[in-house]
Amino acid sequence: MKLDTVLFERRDHVAYVTLNRPDKLNALNLQLVEDLRAVAAAIAADPQVRAVLLTGAGRGFSSGADLTRDDFFKDPARSLGQSIGESLTTHFNPMVGAWYDLSVPVVVAVNGVAAGAGMSLALVGDIVLAGHSAAFMQLFAPKLGLMPDLGSTFYLPRLIGTARAKGLTLLGDTLSAADAARWGLIWACVDDATLMDEAEAIARRFATGPTQAFQRIKTVFNRQPAQTLSEQLALEVIAQSELGDTRDFAEGVQAFRAKRVPKFIGS
Repeated sequence: MKLDTVLFERRDHVAYVTLNRPDKLNALNLQLVEDLRAVAAAIAADPQVRAVLLTGAGRGFSSGADLTRDDFFKDPARSLGQSIGESLTTHFNPMVGAWYDLSVPVVVAVNGVAAGAGMSLALVGDIVLAGHSAAFMQLFAPKLGLMPDLGSTFYLPRLIGTARAKGLTLLGDTLSAADAARWGLIWACVDDATLMDEAEAIARRFATGPTQAFQRIKTVFNRQPAQTLSEQLALEVIAQSELGDTRDFAEGVQAFRAKRVPKFIGS
């Protein structure tokens, strides 16, 4: 698989993915979007991958869509609005959906700025860590006269509540990594120097953990919340019944009884 804008490798059941346009603060052009989509497909098709670590090269995670290029506005038969809608429908949204639908846990290490669409991309992670110097920004409205996309209007109210979600997107104020952690937007804010080490340690924990259980947890949390407790209890019954027949559960029971650390194989 030839990738021009993403670094991708698999080591010890962990897929390492790095946005690699550091000279552009990893701004999302169409090539980067399609490379990310291809990587997600490769991860989904590889049973050896049990966790993913996503980060950005250079001094920032991603500054958002690359508006310095004309990639999104090539067709003279379309208005700018129609071109944006076409780009979202054809390229950006399928990429975000592919990453959100990955069955294995995704750890995101946010280094530096995560703005606009770059912030949306960071929030596809199941565990999001950010260095102290990192910052999150939603500049669509105050800078461009647009609204957030790539899923931010889905994530933000669920993670931080409607009041903070509206304030963040309407005002466009910078949110520090420390405040993002306090608000519950991300898992943790850590020292810049240890960001990658801590993110990798979590990814490795996932890669040696009960993969089937992680998959069911993601499925239950990522779907639309049940309307009633009874509906949610029914979903839990289905998932637990399936997990009860896995080899990892059998190993977990044996390890518990023997008072030792379980050795999960992911099946």
